[in-house]
Amino acid sequence: MLKRNELYINGQWIPASGDGVFEVVNPATEETIGTVPAASVADADAAVRAARNAFEQWSTTPVAERANWLEKIHVELKHRAEEMSQVITAELGMPFKLTKMIQVGLPLATLESFVNHARSFSFEERIGHSLIVKEPAGVVAAITPWNYPLHQIIAKVAPALVAGCPVVLKPSEVTPLNAFLLADVIAQVGLPPGVFNLVSGAGPVVGEHLAGHADVDLISFTGSTRAGKRVAELAAEGVKRVALELGGKSPSVILDDADLPEAVKGTVKACFLNSGQTCSAWTRMLVPEELYEEAAELAVNVARKFVSGDPMDQNTRLGPLVSKRQYERVTEYIRGGIQEGAMLLLGGTEAPAGLDRGYYVQPTVFGRVTPKMTIAQEEIFGPVLSIMTYKTDEEAVALANATPYGLAAGVWSADAERAMSVARRLRAGQVDINGAPYNTEAPFGGYRQSGYGREMGKYGLEEFLEIKAIQL
Repeated sequence: MLKRNELYINGQWIPASGDGVFEVVNPATEETIGTVPAASVADADAAVRAARNAFEQWSTTPVAERANWLEKIHVELKHRAEEMSQVITAELGMPFKLTKMIQVGLPLATLESFVNHARSFSFEERIGHSLIVKEPAGVVAAITPWNYPLHQIIAKVAPALVAGCPVVLKPSEVTPLNAFLLADVIAQVGLPPGVFNLVSGAGPVVGEHLAGHADVDLISFTGSTRAGKRVAELAAEGVKRVALELGGKSPSVILDDADLPEAVKGTVKACFLNSGQTCSAWTRMLVPEELYEEAAELAVNVARKFVSGDPMDQNTRLGPLVSKRQYERVTEYIRGGIQEGAMLLLGGTEAPAGLDRGYYVQPTVFGRVTPKMTIAQEEIFGPVLSIMTYKTDEEAVALANATPYGLAAGVWSADAERAMSVARRLRAGQVDINGAPYNTEAPFGGYRQSGYGREMGKYGLEEFLEIKAIQL
C-alpha cells in the first residue's frame, strides 16, 4: 500500500484540509494499492496562492537557470525510472515492458527535449523598429488524464516551467501515484517554493475551481471532450488562455496500393496500444471494398496475438482497462455495435479465457461498420477496432473526416505522392504515413472537438508564452 497523506504546496508536504481520500485500485487484481488525499477548494486556493507568489521571481529567473532546474529533475527522475514504471503499471495496468518504454521513457525524453529548448529557444526578435518579446503567460493550472499520466504531466509542466510559469498540477484521481513520485523528485532537487504545486482533487470540485480561479492565467487540460467543454466554459468567464487536448476517433486509411499485411498490422497495434486507452488510437480502419475480406482476415489474425494477462508477465501484450467504470463503458459499446448490426469478427463482452479477476476486455474486431453506427462515431477507449470500406480515394477522405473529431490519422500507400495528397486532406492535427514513428519535437493536438492548442516541442513551449511588441 502506498499511502500518501499530504499535498505538495509552496515547496512543502502539508496535510489536506479535509480527511477524504481517493483509493487507487490495481486494475489487474481489483485490489486497492494506495490512497491519496482528496484535496478541497481551500487546498486549491492555497496552491494557486503559492504559485501566484512565486510568479514574479520565477518569471524573471534567467532561462538558463530554469533549464538547469529541469535538468536536475530529469537526472533524478531517470534514477527512479524503475520505481516509476512499477507504480504506473500497478495503477494503470499497461504491460510493464511497454510502461518502461512509453509511460516512463517517453516522459524522460520529453523532459530532456524541453531542457534543450530552454537553451535554444529565442524569446526575443526584432521586426523593424519593434522588439517582440515572448513572456510567461502567468500561473498555469495543469489538469491531466489517467491514460498516459506521467507523459501528460511532463508535456505540460516542463514547457510551463521553461516559459517561466509556476504550475498547479491536478492529476487524475484514477492514476495519481506517479504524480506524487514526481513531486518527491521535485522536492528532492529543491525547486523554489511555489513553482510546482500538487493537489489531488476531483475534477468537478478542484478541476472546475481551478478553471474558474481568478488568479489562474492559463488552463492546460487533457481529457474527454465533455470535460474539456466544461473547462472552456468556466475559463471563458475570466477570458483565460486555454489549451485543450481532447478525444479522438482516428482513422487509418489503407489505400489499394499499400502493403496490406503491414498496414493492417500497424493499424491494429495502434488501435490496441494501452488496451485502446489512447486518445490518438486508430480505431477506424478504412479499406477498399475489394480488399475487405483479406483485410478483415488479417486484422483478426493480428488481433489474436494480443495476449491478455498479468501486466508484469513479459508475454502480456494487452493489460486490463483502468477501472470498473471504464470496463463497463467499453463492454456497453461492444454490445451496442452488435445490436446496430456490425459483424463481430473477434472478441466480445466475455472476459478473456482464464482471467476471472481484473478489468479485462478481449481484443475485439468489428467488420462491415457503417458511418452512422455509434462505434464509428464515438470514442470507445478500449481495444475495439472498426473496419469500414470505401470505393475511391475521395470517399476514403470524406469517410475519414466524417466524425466530430480530428486528433490523428494514418495513411498507407506505396506511392509517396498519393499518400501525401490524402494526408493533406485529412482534418487531423497529426497524420502518420506508412507507420512513421512518433516525433517528440512535432506538435501534438487536434482539430474540431479534439481540442485546440499544441503540445510537444517548440510549439508546446509557445502555448505558455504571451507576445509583447515594444516599439523602439
